[in-house]
Amino acid sequence: MQYASTRGHAPQQTFSQILLGGLASDGGLFLPTTYPQVSGEELNAWRGLSYADLAFEILKKFATDIPEADLREITRKTYTADVYKNARAGEDAAQITPLRTLENNAERHLVLQALSNGPTLAFKDMAMQLLGNLFEYALAKEQAELNIFGATSGDTGSAAEYAMRGKRGIRVFMLSPHQKMSAFQTAQMFSLQDPNILNIAVQGVFDDCQDLVKAVSNDLAFKQQQKIGTVNSINWARVVAQVVYYFRGYLSATTDNTQKVSFTVPSGNFGNICAGHIARMMGLPIDQLVVATNENDVLDEFFRTGIYRVRASAETWHTTSPSMDISKASNFERFIFDLLDRDAERVRKLFAQVESRGGFDLSGGEGSDGDEFRQVAAFGFVSGKSVHADRINTIRQVQANYGITVDTHTADGIKVALEHAKPGVPMIVLETALPAKFNETIREALGHDAERPAGFENIEALPQRFVVMPADVQAMKDYIRQHTGL
Repeated sequence: MQYASTRGHAPQQTFSQILLGGLASDGGLFLPTTYPQVSGEELNAWRGLSYADLAFEILKKFATDIPEADLREITRKTYTADVYKNARAGEDAAQITPLRTLENNAERHLVLQALSNGPTLAFKDMAMQLLGNLFEYALAKEQAELNIFGATSGDTGSAAEYAMRGKRGIRVFMLSPHQKMSAFQTAQMFSLQDPNILNIAVQGVFDDCQDLVKAVSNDLAFKQQQKIGTVNSINWARVVAQVVYYFRGYLSATTDNTQKVSFTVPSGNFGNICAGHIARMMGLPIDQLVVATNENDVLDEFFRTGIYRVRASAETWHTTSPSMDISKASNFERFIFDLLDRDAERVRKLFAQVESRGGFDLSGGEGSDGDEFRQVAAFGFVSGKSVHADRINTIRQVQANYGITVDTHTADGIKVALEHAKPGVPMIVLETALPAKFNETIREALGHDAERPAGFENIEALPQRFVVMPADVQAMKDYIRQHTGL
């Protein structure tokens, strides 16, 4: 399996060659030259597999340069009930991503897929735990080291840090927007005292953090000298790890391959739902992929109009579903590449316009950059938006109707899912996090604190270790040099 850049000016590479990196050398994102296909016979054979063995079957289609015995050992080490032990009452932790039916009647079939049973109580653990083990495996083979440079709007950072803490040969430099995460999210990251974990609070919004990561990654000489890698969702291995739970959700919600399901995904950086797009391209019978945004509705605007218009930092809202407070969706380029029939030169020009003009227009209207928006429906995408009042109302309704407390992002997903549900087609909403991570809003909605898993009772009171820095590329490079000694 070979991987090519969405911008067409980087050499093709193997899975292991792109594993430790992020952006391609031409600034694009890696995708396989062709998507591997899954047959009906394979789907039938996979119905009885453990999550770890299902992950192996899917990953071996993409990581063809890793010996199968090694890959199976890595997936079995990663996906265990001991690692994903924070299941809610009544859920089987051994299922890793258990389904909970919220509603099943003639009007709709609404299902919640639990993705937040890992060590940091968020869906990011599903890929990050695998990434940590893959990194350690690859670095040990080469007797090398890696400096991970990433950005988070809330959950990626803690998932990465918990996956990488104590790993040999790895340091983590994690950027987050200063004072724009929940108290729980902040404490999860900043309370870590491991010497290989360095937290940097950036004076700005998440997009400023993400721009810093891209600027450093695009300095190829610095990236090579400082041995920089990334765990952001631009990392292909992280995206492909997320493909697995779409297959698991489908196989758990159906009894035969003639059935279809839809997925609703709370979306900010487009990495999570991009994995669903890849699963669909592989042949998984997905009807709709529903993009649910918050007030930062860049993606909803595109899927309604064909216009992709990024927002400046001053136009990015700080909301009560902060992990989606993103106005420049990094993984969106991967979908546009497929939408444009893999025309890398056109992709390169369009995303140059994102930097120079703030976006592009595929609506087909006067002055637009093309008319491909009409093809979006063929890929199954639809979208919707949820704002603070919606998520408060949804949290209350879900508690009253189904007896379960959901976090703010999952509430956004459920609100939009109900707008697109079809009779006879299970609508699976991907859970984003456990509600304890956003307790301030849970208290506003329900009048009481969210339940906390054991070990997280007083996390906000722990000592915190971090630095505050401006959104300045040179200052960031100097800080990295200072702490790597390279």
